[in-house]
Amino acid sequence: MIGLDTNVLVRYLVQDDPIQSTKATEIIEKRLSAETPGFVSIVAMVETVWVLDRAYGLAAKEIAAAVERMLQTEVLVVENEQEVFTAMTTLKDGCGSFSDAIIAALGSKAGCSFTLTFDQKALRITGFETP
Repeated sequence: MIGLDTNVLVRYLVQDDPIQSTKATEIIEKRLSAETPGFVSIVAMVETVWVLDRAYGLAAKEIAAAVERMLQTEVLVVENEQEVFTAMTTLKDGCGSFSDAIIAALGSKAGCSFTLTFDQKALRITGFETP
């Protein structure tokens, strides 16, 4: 397995740098395989979503489509795949932010009955409660 950093994922998804995007595409489409997959950590996934939102200004549905594409790429192993899927669905449905949904999903997976927050937007997501 080969770990992939945020910048490799972003270059692959956005294709905005002729040199780095070409290298990222070659890595993901030619170098990685079922025997040697790429590992996408939860941190790299959350950073990728943040960069697509803040640096590139993509809409929530476009970002959700990018996450879904990574989840469906057979040569990528996504850490906490089910929780990432849940967060992607939350984002796609316009119910909240990806990072907040990840926090709620990981808390649930860890056995939390709920997650406390002061964030009014996060409270729209199942799993959050106000203190």
